[in-house]
Amino acid sequence: MEMHFVFSDKVVLLFDFWNVHSPAGMALSVLVVLLLAVLYESIKFGKAKLLHRALMNMSISTSQQLQTDQSSSSSESPPVSRPRLRWWLCHFGQSLIHVTQVVIGYFIMLTVMSYNTWIFLGVVLGSAVGYYLAYPCLSII
Repeated sequence: MEMHFVFSDKVVLLFDFWNVHSPAGMALSVLVVLLLAVLYESIKFGKAKLLHRALMNMSISTSQQLQTDQSSSSSESPPVSRPRLRWWLCHFGQSLIHVTQVVIGYFIMLTVMSYNTWIFLGVVLGSAVGYYLAYPCLSII
């Protein structure tokens, strides 16, 4: 295996069954890696958006709970576990998304470590396209 970037249409990516032998196979592999990089950037955006929504919903529900506590004069107290359960479920979802993002990131890193210039350019272009598509959505949050 060469330890420098090469322009070649023959490469093994990630697994033994992803063995590229032709220019058409290389073009398809570059497209798959490009889409993987776009997915990685989209997951980054989705994670930020989900975190923002969760924080907004938690602050709204906490403020509503405080208002109902102040306005009610009954001896019953609202269940305390509901906000904690909501926080735990949100944290669990965020953790799953983070693990998915890390796995995809490592897959992308390992494809670049094939030292194939076409694959590297696919990753760079995919990251650029993903960021270009996701960045305007961040201002919507």
